Amino acid sequence: MSQRAKSSISSQAATYTLNEEQEKKEILRHYRGLLKALRPKLTKHGKELIRTAFEMSADAHKTMRRKSGEPYILHPIAVATICAEEIGLGIRSSICALLHDTVEDTDITLEDIEREFGSEIAKIVDGLTKISTVIDTNTSQQAENFKKILLTLTDDPRVILIKLADRLHNMRTLDSLKREKQLKIASESVWVYAPLAHRMGLYNIKTELEDLAMKYMEPEEYREIARKLAETKRERTRYINEFIKPLKEKLSAANFNYEIYGRPKSIHSIWNKMKKKGVSFDEVYDLFAIRVILNSTPEKEKEECWKVYSIVTDEYTPNPGRLRDWLSNPKSNGYEALHTTVIGPQGKWVEIQIRTKRMNEIAEKGLAAHYKYKEGSSNNNESRFDKWLGQIREALAQDDTDSINFLQDFKTSFLAEEIYVYTPKGEVRMLPKGSTALDFAFSIHTAIGGQCIGAKVHHKLVPISYKLRSGDQVEIITSTKQKPTEDWLNIAVTTRAKAKIKDALREEKRVIAEDGKYVLQKKLEGLKAAFNQFNIDELVQFYKLPSQLELFYKIATKSIDLKELKDFQTIGDKLEIPKPKNIVKENVDEKSSSKKTNKKDSELIIFGESSDKIHYSLAKCCNPIPGDDVFGFVSSGKGLIIHRTNCPNATQLLSNYGHRVVKTKWAKNKEISFLTGLKIIGMDDVGVIHKITNIISGDLKINIAGLTIESKEGLFEGTIKIFVHDKEELEELTERLKQLDGVQRVDRFDVEEIKN
Repeated sequence: MSQRAKSSISSQAATYTLNEEQEKKEILRHYRGLLKALRPKLTKHGKELIRTAFEMSADAHKTMRRKSGEPYILHPIAVATICAEEIGLGIRSSICALLHDTVEDTDITLEDIEREFGSEIAKIVDGLTKISTVIDTNTSQQAENFKKILLTLTDDPRVILIKLADRLHNMRTLDSLKREKQLKIASESVWVYAPLAHRMGLYNIKTELEDLAMKYMEPEEYREIARKLAETKRERTRYINEFIKPLKEKLSAANFNYEIYGRPKSIHSIWNKMKKKGVSFDEVYDLFAIRVILNSTPEKEKEECWKVYSIVTDEYTPNPGRLRDWLSNPKSNGYEALHTTVIGPQGKWVEIQIRTKRMNEIAEKGLAAHYKYKEGSSNNNESRFDKWLGQIREALAQDDTDSINFLQDFKTSFLAEEIYVYTPKGEVRMLPKGSTALDFAFSIHTAIGGQCIGAKVHHKLVPISYKLRSGDQVEIITSTKQKPTEDWLNIAVTTRAKAKIKDALREEKRVIAEDGKYVLQKKLEGLKAAFNQFNIDELVQFYKLPSQLELFYKIATKSIDLKELKDFQTIGDKLEIPKPKNIVKENVDEKSSSKKTNKKDSELIIFGESSDKIHYSLAKCCNPIPGDDVFGFVSSGKGLIIHRTNCPNATQLLSNYGHRVVKTKWAKNKEISFLTGLKIIGMDDVGVIHKITNIISGDLKINIAGLTIESKEGLFEGTIKIFVHDKEELEELTERLKQLDGVQRVDRFDVEEIKN
């Protein structure tokens, strides 16, 4: 983030105490900042249009304020400035950004905008308005309407780019909102917007969204890493200078026109690495990356990048498994570069990124910003971007998918990293990371996918579930006797493959369902009831099924026994459905299980409920204890469930079901204990178990629910399940255990389910 952007954030996040005259000056200052960002693209006519849009927006929003108290108009100006300065968009997009909230929040209509600025700008503002009503309200499911957002993306990518700028500014000014709103917006940002920014090639925006989301979702960890980065800045700078000194000499001697510098990794990416590899901050080896940017002519770009790679690897030993060649195979969002990891001074691993100025512009501002708006012929990267948009259109055409599943599939298929796989003839296919041989088969043709029985990878037989890796050459083996099964949905990863499998299964189900339809017809005639829509709907409701197709199918496969129909009454030709007994049974079970759950659980104070204490259950996915930052989630059938805000499922729950989230805080209660767990790793030593149990039971009087310790090759790994009163007690225990001789790590259980 630029220094200017940072100062802009701080000034806007502050609570406003300015008088009317000062506010006008403040608005004018921000407006001039926008004009400055647009200067390279600003014509006289363009300046007039921007002025008109600014005045129209300022007038429409004149009585409105943001939560911080600042005049609302500062938000659209900031969004327009991000579009121009950080994404590289032009006049039209800035006009749309200035007007993006007017149709939704003020008296201005789309017709007014079209009359003033033309149909193209009106269309983009319309797209932004539709997204606004989708994501920024407490809809019953945000994901339900996520498809609308993607439709605007395929129609005109600028809509999403402006929306990303809008979201980025909202995240930068999140301090003035309530805690539950912060969590919801942060979760949404990391769940949907950051991956979307990444896929659009906007790496800086993706990184900042992730960092800002972490700041609100995991504040302690965020502050700790930020503090350590600040403390080690001088040491890192010294190391970077030492590392690049010999490279500068060699690059200058070879007459390259270049820039070389080091930049720290983002806080979020460092935290991810710490969690993924189970290491501390001090053990994360690549806290920064060195970037070499060449000023090359288009025809010499690849050649010069490889020459620089050669110079780097002559000086420092590379890790052969860490070479990433995105020169030969650019990502579908247009990203081109060479990445490698080398071992530098003091035995530290350092990541090097090599790219040209053109590649760097695409990496910083995204291919989408230049896509179809620049003069000149289309290149290979843009055709890849077209292909990606085409695949999204195809996925959107499948309108039967459950919305949450659709969002998950979309993330997996379109927002994940890519792998490159080859056909037997050497044609390259791009698939999301994690794709199987079955996904590859469907990517070639639906018929080949439907008849796939296996594959050969590098001439070696593999099953359809084989996970592909970049560089695999795949030949699909088919059989006319093969047909898709339900299990295939667990094997396939891509939206395309899943959609085609569902189509095939549905068609087969329809054929089988015809038999069930005939059986039901005969049964109803025997009861002197009509085979009509009313009676069919009554039976669908009675058996709690989603559709009549499912009813006919279950009858045909004998999953439903129609003997129950003899107990039904008929009034005329209508069935009178008795209340099913099993419903009562289910409710009784639910009540008894909820009593069982709540017996051991403490109580939470819920804000907005006059501080009444209410019953709840603890989420098994994260096992919260008093002192943890938590939220309540109203689950259908299970009541209120308490999750930690850094629970593995928190992001998805908060972003997709924001309306079910209840703000919570712990009541102080030292009489009730909560089950949690610690994992300990250290050097194997005589009496280590005694030392550990002595601290837990002897010194701190904490009850142990379970203890397992395994020794192997001089190391031990132990898992301890304990009952603690709160987070403070757990943290005290963790610190005491860390001080034991030979203990290397003590970590709280995160994802593993702890059972009594």
